[in-house]
Amino acid sequence: MAEYKTRVVGAPNSLEHRVFIEDKSGKVVSPFHDIPLYANAEKTILNMIVEIPRWSNAKLEISKDEPFNPIKQDVKKGKLRYVRNCFPHHGYIWNYGAFPQTWEDPTQVHPDTKAKGDNDPLDVCEIGELVGHVGQIKQVKVLGTMALLDEGETDWKIIAIDVNDPLAPKLNDIEDVEKHLPGLLRATNEWFRIYKIPDGKPENNFAFSGEAKNRKYATEVIAECAEAWHRLISGQVPNKAEDYKVDTVNTSVANSPYKVSTDDAAYKAIPEASPKPAAPLDPSVHKWFYISGQPNL
Repeated sequence: MAEYKTRVVGAPNSLEHRVFIEDKSGKVVSPFHDIPLYANAEKTILNMIVEIPRWSNAKLEISKDEPFNPIKQDVKKGKLRYVRNCFPHHGYIWNYGAFPQTWEDPTQVHPDTKAKGDNDPLDVCEIGELVGHVGQIKQVKVLGTMALLDEGETDWKIIAIDVNDPLAPKLNDIEDVEKHLPGLLRATNEWFRIYKIPDGKPENNFAFSGEAKNRKYATEVIAECAEAWHRLISGQVPNKAEDYKVDTVNTSVANSPYKVSTDDAAYKAIPEASPKPAAPLDPSVHKWFYISGQPNL
């Protein structure tokens, strides 16, 4: 989206690497809070932030605990996190990212999944043909959703497609995905079920027996998470509690107690762009894992 560009700090595959988002004036904005969820008045086209381009392995995500929520690589036990390649999949099999101005509320139990939200923006799997780039803002249309139950939390996976994709006019609901992209939903289900197994975790489970829900249902989930975000950013719900924390600093949300100007100390502390070549990947990132006993989905 021409309205936004990235400010890259440090080398990819390093602990220092950050990708901030700038508006067209060069002002840093929060991809969590400042970019609007909807890209048109009819609310049929949504903005999506690409965190992880298709085929890549680095587990990049919008930071919840840093001001202005730059995209950074997840760290576990002091080490950068990479998703494993579970045969026959390589890295992420879609452009993976998030919807801005949404929040899966960890204080609320969803009536259908019987589990609380995971304290993240809504996850999006963009299934178009082009490989995106980190920090790209895509305009997408929603096709459906799956409900992953990830370590006891509800973790919605919205299925969407770039509105500029050649197939976009033919894809309007979840059944169109199987018709035009046969096998993709099955592969998506399998990918999320098994991707943590190589790291010693159990197989993940889904609500609805793994069924992908339709566009209408997904649109309702998005609206619920947008309302939850509004409660968060307006101060109706605290931004930190015993079991969660979200940095809510923003530059544009009207009536938000966390809104700051470019003169604020938090804004002035944002580093300048300092892009560097990617650090080398450990060869183990490319290893294929063969998972026995995969379910016949």
